[in-house]
Amino acid sequence: MDISKHGGDIYSVSGEFGEKILDFSSNVNPKGLPKMAVKVLKNSISGYFAYPDTNCYQLKKSISEFEGVTEKNILCGNGAADIIYRISYALRPKRALLLAPTFSEYELSLKNVDCKIDYYYLKSESDFILDENILSSIDEIDILFICNPNNPTGKLVDKDLLIKIAQKCSQINCILVIDECFNSFLENPNKFSLKDQLRNFDNLIILKAFTKIFAMAGLRLGYCLCSSEDTLKRIFNAGQPWCVSTPAQLCGVEVLKDKGYLKKTVADTLKERLYLTKSLRSLGLIVYESYANYILFKCEKISNLYEMLLNKKILIRKCENFIGLSNQYFRIAVKSHKDNLTLIKTIKEILESKK
Repeated sequence: MDISKHGGDIYSVSGEFGEKILDFSSNVNPKGLPKMAVKVLKNSISGYFAYPDTNCYQLKKSISEFEGVTEKNILCGNGAADIIYRISYALRPKRALLLAPTFSEYELSLKNVDCKIDYYYLKSESDFILDENILSSIDEIDILFICNPNNPTGKLVDKDLLIKIAQKCSQINCILVIDECFNSFLENPNKFSLKDQLRNFDNLIILKAFTKIFAMAGLRLGYCLCSSEDTLKRIFNAGQPWCVSTPAQLCGVEVLKDKGYLKKTVADTLKERLYLTKSLRSLGLIVYESYANYILFKCEKISNLYEMLLNKKILIRKCENFIGLSNQYFRIAVKSHKDNLTLIKTIKEILESKK
């Protein structure tokens, strides 16, 4: 079986096994799409014949109110990945710096524009935490991507360090892209967000997405924040104009109203993440403390954990194709307690069978 670049490859796996798969590889909110958004989708079908609003006026207004950022500093796209590629196509950087491990689409988008890539390796012995040593590596680069919380490690970058990084990037005329797609799962998201620094750095781009937190992976909706209107215009022009579908726009407006959904998601994610972390460690696995809705762990006990779980209809994320990780690393999503119980029970049975 080919290794997918991402989690959530339930189509090929389900086709191979012919049964429903319990998917821990995709870190999407297990609560599913908010009920009011489902209602809006059903009630708006008759309007889908028309082209979508290329400027996403209503959606931008809702995002502006939600984020506390002016509408002119918002650009919407077909998921955060769409905007990542647009950034590379629009700005055509010659040299980039990426963390390792981190989200693979930064690298793939940069390679499409023949950008030279340097890597700043995060160390397992330091729990994959980014520290101030990175400042000395920010030199003669055009763009730097930082995922916060990082994917797949779930680690947070201290805000004071991020500001120092933004200052260093500004000094050398380097674009800093902060991917905050998992920021909404935090108990205090504003404490770690750089959106309050947009006015201070016109080289700063912040990525956000509805994909994970609102379970809209299939609808595709993301956005970025930037104080430079010229930069946003270039990013917009790097792709086709109808990049956000009408259903996605309508859903985006609706879900931002549901504060209760967000509050419950954050509380449940914290509770279940702690349960999974404690349970995995009790099985003798090396678990890295996460602040997101997924957990990175290392299994040194057996070499075929992925295949054995898949044989039991459970899909987890292999991490060997993340730069800086080996085939002993895996990532799991934080799901419902029922599903989490099933995962832990199954892993325990597998490990005990290998004794």
